[in-house]
Amino acid sequence: MFSKIVFSTMLCFSTFVFAQSSKTANTVLMGGNTVHTYSKLPTINQQAPKFSLTGVDMKDQNLDSYKGKYLILNIFPSVDTGVCSASVRHFNENAASLPNTVVLCISKDLPFAQKRFCGAEGIKNVVMLSDFRSDFGKTYGVELTDSPMKGLLSRAVVVIDPSGKIVYEEQVSDISHEPNYEAAMKAVKL
Repeated sequence: MFSKIVFSTMLCFSTFVFAQSSKTANTVLMGGNTVHTYSKLPTINQQAPKFSLTGVDMKDQNLDSYKGKYLILNIFPSVDTGVCSASVRHFNENAASLPNTVVLCISKDLPFAQKRFCGAEGIKNVVMLSDFRSDFGKTYGVELTDSPMKGLLSRAVVVIDPSGKIVYEEQVSDISHEPNYEAAMKAVKL
């Protein structure tokens, strides 16, 4: 009897360890050093994972809030850095002209900081959303798991079509680099 309990316990424990180790971590660069994200981005042709994020008005918004539109998810560590704020400005200027398209700029910044940034910069054509109280970073695989920026989001872009399917994804290989804006906007079929 005792051996059956021990065997069952060991089996459960090894199954748990295998499940944890089977998550495929991703690596990116930050200042020339390798850092890890929680996992890889969802793949192209997959249904976009559901999410709930907080808007600058402190109200929750989710994937279903944008049903029937193209979504460009501009994901980054913090709007208070040069490259991140440049990506918000770029999408604000250039993606605004895309029909039936909404750009969601997603970071761990508090909604107050996002609102302040948009007001100071005149940003009106993108939607700022915060992951400060959700699991978006893990769901989309972009949460940094080590380095001084542990807990923040890596730089990535995901494009979701009106049916909710992912049609483009880019995990930017170096956090200090900007994403491929043209490729992301080209993924929105005109």
